[in-house]
Amino acid sequence: MDISVGQSTSRTMTVTAEIVEGYAELTGDHNPLHFDEEFTSKTRFKRLISQGGIAVGLLHALVAMELPGAGTVFTEQHWNFPAPVFIGDTITATGTITEWIPEKNRGVMDFVIVSHDDVEVLTGTAGVYKAVPRD
Repeated sequence: MDISVGQSTSRTMTVTAEIVEGYAELTGDHNPLHFDEEFTSKTRFKRLISQGGIAVGLLHALVAMELPGAGTVFTEQHWNFPAPVFIGDTITATGTITEWIPEKNRGVMDFVIVSHDDVEVLTGTAGVYKAVPRD
């Protein structure tokens, strides 16, 4: 697949309590904002939120499996989290190629993740590199 500026793709997932629990087991992030409803009810969030890494993980899957595709890794990341992802939210990540250097198999992508109620929960930019097997 040829990669060019302007190409875009999306990926969707629903964030469940099981995903939040699994992420905590992998990373050790057992923040009460993710598990303690009484604690969270007394914060500005009012209800349980997911770890930010889950949203970022959706972007990892998007670049590795969709665009630029297999063999792609991030070289740098700049994320903003304007709103939380609540447990039960369905989120859709969209990535767009904004720069691409074909001879280096690297470029820059802009990202946005929105919740099912059209709230932006992540925006950002990242460098990407697509490893290509050599003959």
